[in-house]
Formats: sequence, structure tokens, C-alpha cells
Amino acid sequence: MPKSAKELAYLRDLYVDSEWTRRFTELSDKHFGYADDKSLLYINAGTGNHALEIGSKAGPDARICAVCEDLHLLAIAREKAIATNSQVDFSDLDELETESFDSVIADASFVSPADLASLLDDSARFVEIGGTIAAFVVASGSFGEIFSLLWEVMLEEHADEINSLAERLITALPTVSSIEDSLGWAGLEDVETYVSNEVFEFENGSAFAESPLIADFLMPGWFADLSTEEIGRIRERLVQLIDAEDGSLTFRFSVKAVLVTGRKS
Repeated sequence: MPKSAKELAYLRDLYVDSEWTRRFTELSDKHFGYADDKSLLYINAGTGNHALEIGSKAGPDARICAVCEDLHLLAIAREKAIATNSQVDFSDLDELETESFDSVIADASFVSPADLASLLDDSARFVEIGGTIAAFVVASGSFGEIFSLLWEVMLEEHADEINSLAERLITALPTVSSIEDSLGWAGLEDVETYVSNEVFEFENGSAFAESPLIADFLMPGWFADLSTEEIGRIRERLVQLIDAEDGSLTFRFSVKAVLVTGRKS
């Protein structure tokens, strides 16, 4: 049964932020300087962990605003801000003035590839001329181990729309060059990219399929057009293939995590 938005918010806070989002934020911390910014906007701040970390390092006069993806994530983030006496302001995007921030960070790691350009446009809208933007993106080449198994599952299916699913998932992920182009179309220059190949490991097929990251955050996006019955059948077959192929070994898949930065011209 699909989980509610409130349940997903707590799962994101308890499991997904540490297992998934941390990989991208560590890449950002390594390559994107924001400690000296006077004003920073964080778009798609999740449950607020990274925005709060940035806020703890910022100077007393810094203005740090963060926007969460839904009201349940926002509630958790605001509770954390109160508990830690943080200066981070968790706001609504509609309440903010355009071109009013030195820099913008946007987490696109769970954003559909089709919506990436829109997110980058929003980021560019809120940063001032000469300001910088950083975005976390999942690039082409990710999930290859999963999609390879999914291809085998699809070959066993007879419906044309299901058979083409694996191919659509593989081709939908943006290449690094297309991500860079998207920043150019958003009016940014001096574009730079940093790539980290992240490995995720699971004890067996069941551990993989039951992980909140997979079951509640990635699979719903991959299989959005399929029925509950079809998803259940695919999920069960994936577990069988993982266990048959890897035996007593753990199952691993890799993700090409990309940090892309640019300056608004």
C-alpha cells in the first residue's frame, strides 16, 4: 500500500537523507564554497539537515532561507531549526523576492529528468546577477546494475508499454553535457561539474526491494505508469534475479552523482 506524504517525510528523515542525500551534500561541501555568502537559498531542502549545517557555519549576519518539497518535510525541518536555535528560515518559495540571493543550492536528486530544466530556471530566478548556483543531479550511467536486471524482467513481459520501460528509464537520465547545457539555457556561465560514483550495497534482493530508498522513493518514480499488480510482479522478479545472480554475495548498484555549478550573467 502506498505510504502517505507524512509517512514518506519521516522515512526520508530517518533513512533516506543519511543513505542517499548525504552523498550529494558531501560532494557539494567539497567543491562549492558558500561559507562567506551573505544570503543563500536552498531549494528542495528535504528535512533540512544540510541547510542547517550550512547555517551553523555561516556568520551572524548571513541570511539562509530554505524551501522544502512539501508541508510534512517543512514541519520536520522547522522543528529541527527550533530545537537547534538555528537562524535558517524555512520559507515558501512564493514568499521570496527574485534576484535576492548571493547563491542558490538546488537538490534535484529526486527530481524527474523532465522537470530538471524548470528547477534550474527557478534557481536562476532567485539568484542575483553575478551570483552562483549549485545543483545536485543524478546523471546517465546510474542504476546500470538495476536496469540491466529490469531489462531481463521486461523481456518476460508481453505488454508493449512494459517492455519499453527499461529503455525509457535508461535514456531519460541526463548526460553530464546535457546538464551543463541546461545551466546555459537558464542564463548561467562559467559552468563547472564534479562527478562522484557512489555505490549502494544491500545484503540480498529482499533487503534491496524493502529499503525505503528503493521501495518508497526510487521505484514509485520508475514505475509511475504501471499498476500496483504490475509493480508487485516486477519487484518480486527483481528480488529473484538478484538472489539467483549474486548468491551469497551482496547486491551493489552505482549512481553517478553530479554537482553542477554556474554563475548568473
